Amino acid sequence: MEVETSNNKLGRIYSLKSKITIDALFESGKRISSFPYVLFYKEVEYQENVPFKLVFSAPKKTFRFAYQRNKMKRLMRESVRLNKHPLEAILRKKNKQLAFFLIYSTKEQLDFDILQKKTVKLFDKLIQQLDD
Repeated sequence: MEVETSNNKLGRIYSLKSKITIDALFESGKRISSFPYVLFYKEVEYQENVPFKLVFSAPKKTFRFAYQRNKMKRLMRESVRLNKHPLEAILRKKNKQLAFFLIYSTKEQLDFDILQKKTVKLFDKLIQQLDD
């Protein structure tokens, strides 16, 4: 399945489902913290032509009710969908594929506009670490 760079979707192909890969992220992956996110990532190889796959998490300890966790994950997903293009371009240029585990790590529910700026900042940090 071919994924275009101009595609603005964050469909099923971007979803990380493999328990083995997720466990490997926490064991041997790298970590980036950028308020309000904690991102675990690791370079992997997929059969599909996709630059990254990811999991979103809003901890039950932080958000007691499911509707709160679901809302935060929806906001995170939308924020990543709208701001993924620079990261995708760099990963395609370097011919790399990554696995992500993105955790929302604060108790306060930030507005979507702020969350978008924080997502851009996180991706900039990630791109900078990939360059090093």
